[in-house]
Amino acid sequence: SGGLATAKRAAELGARVALLEPAELGGTCVHRGCVPKKILWNAAEVAHHLHHAGEYGWSPPAATSFDWPGMAKKRVAYLERLGGIYARQLEQRGIVHVRAAGRLEGEGRVRAGEQLLRARHIVIATGGLPYRPNLPGAEWGLTSDDFFQLPALPARAAVVGAGYIAVELASVLAALGSEVQLLVRGNRLLKAFDARLGQQLTEAFVAQGITVQFDHAVKTVEKTADSQIVVTGADGRCEPFDALFWATGRVPNLLQLGLDTVGISPDPDGVLRVDAQARTPVEGLYAIGDVTGEPALTPVAIAAGRRLAERLFGHGNPPPIDPEMVPSVVFTHPPVASVGLSEMQARDRFGDAVRVYESAFVPLYHAMTEDKPRTVVKLVTTGDEERVVGLHMIGPGVDEALQGFSVAIRMGATKADFDHTIAIHPTTAEEVVTLR
Repeated sequence: SGGLATAKRAAELGARVALLEPAELGGTCVHRGCVPKKILWNAAEVAHHLHHAGEYGWSPPAATSFDWPGMAKKRVAYLERLGGIYARQLEQRGIVHVRAAGRLEGEGRVRAGEQLLRARHIVIATGGLPYRPNLPGAEWGLTSDDFFQLPALPARAAVVGAGYIAVELASVLAALGSEVQLLVRGNRLLKAFDARLGQQLTEAFVAQGITVQFDHAVKTVEKTADSQIVVTGADGRCEPFDALFWATGRVPNLLQLGLDTVGISPDPDGVLRVDAQARTPVEGLYAIGDVTGEPALTPVAIAAGRRLAERLFGHGNPPPIDPEMVPSVVFTHPPVASVGLSEMQARDRFGDAVRVYESAFVPLYHAMTEDKPRTVVKLVTTGDEERVVGLHMIGPGVDEALQGFSVAIRMGATKADFDHTIAIHPTTAEEVVTLR
């Protein structure tokens, strides 16, 4: 995504551009991430509504089943259409698409198959790869990339991890009919988010029948003769599953790029460090997106790529991205939405100047349902003016509500600004402007 954005914006500004991409255009987001994930999230959303249909006066069918192969076929067809759109966009802008991986061969030179390309500006935007732990039998586990290639929905699945990829996989699998265990090495979900969100998501998962096991370290994995995946924990307990998913993070895709030919290497965390202008220590060599340690989100890579192209080709000097003001949504059921500082981060920085407002309530949708999951809205402010530095929400609709509030927070909105805004009733979003 970042590479496409850089190439298209540079070409629009008059640059001659070659895009090196051996696989499908669109990268992880389009083919193995955001887009197919959201399609399956939508399918899971339908499943939740079917579950509540009777409580809303409908007479649902006696039995329903999810057609995984049929949905997969429709999903792939849609993604192929997107790939065609990207190809036409490159052609319209005169961008040369080289269907090969690139490898540096010294400053200003890139080898792509049989071709040696020379350029004043070279941008590394190779994204990330799923991390697979180094333990006996790890090869029997699948990754998030493999998830979208499954021929059938597993009856019983284990998901290892606690971050957004892990909880999204667990949520979709459970909603579509799998029995799911979430195996977490630590003691909470979503460590990168405000602690209140992970706590509430855990409660929601347990209520939905997802087994969440904290302090669970996987020791070994074995595959039996009947294709069962047996997971053994550090405590010696063994459990069989139809599928095991590693969702313990992603790593920058920097191998085989020839970084040594220009005298640089990733840092100990595997990240290629750049300055605020996306520059590496090598003249004319830049990097954007997941390889740089920026928030691993498609809109961040796209924004970084466009801004880099504008700086390089005479369209002003756009400001660098502020990672603290990047909004993010976790597409679980219920969804999680967050922007800015968590309460802990704010207190570490501003101490006693921090004031937190929080509301937990049953949303109107669940007034009619037997289950009563609570929505949580949490606002973090600082200073006498109570400038808003963080907003954290979990519940139906928060995924769509966050974007507008992110604009306001980035512009320096205060609690009083929110208080003076007329609410839209009845909505979840109104809670943000009526907190007391």
